[in-house]
Amino acid sequence: MTNMNIVLLAGSNRKDASSTKLLRYMRDRLKARGVEATLIDVYESPLPVYSPDDEEQHPNARRLVAAVREADGLVLGTPEYHGSISGALKNALDYLGASEVGGKPVLSVSSSGGPVGVSSLTHLQGIVRGLHGINSPEWVSIGGRQWFGADGAPADDGMRARVERALDQLVAMTAALRGAVAK
Repeated sequence: MTNMNIVLLAGSNRKDASSTKLLRYMRDRLKARGVEATLIDVYESPLPVYSPDDEEQHPNARRLVAAVREADGLVLGTPEYHGSISGALKNALDYLGASEVGGKPVLSVSSSGGPVGVSSLTHLQGIVRGLHGINSPEWVSIGGRQWFGADGAPADDGMRARVERALDQLVAMTAALRGAVAK
């Protein structure tokens, strides 16, 4: 899969977040498919609180906007906090608009302290629609005490298979949409 560029946006402000670990694993799996995959981690590249009144964007915000604008598809990852997405991810998404996200396939990913983070995923998909992105019919949520192996992969065989299916769908959607635009 040459010349496909997927940006993964890790929206946790926690150092060792399980949602970020999952996105790192997904980035590596995309690279194994020959996809150019870039992880943007808001913990490592924090953003100031978004304000439309700011005349000059923070350097981390400029990098985020440019990376998403150039991407063919996106993976958005969030921890589930109080039944929704993290404030850090929402803040990052506030820097983006339809000119960056519109028409691009987006895979939503969450981690939760409970069984699954479905509430955060449904909220995230609503935001994607607001940004004119195209929600992938797949999503991935890890819950409870989902552990990762020493290799960074989810320890559960079923979760690894679920991630592969979700990435297969995202790559196929991205290729199809790119082909439709090129025609």
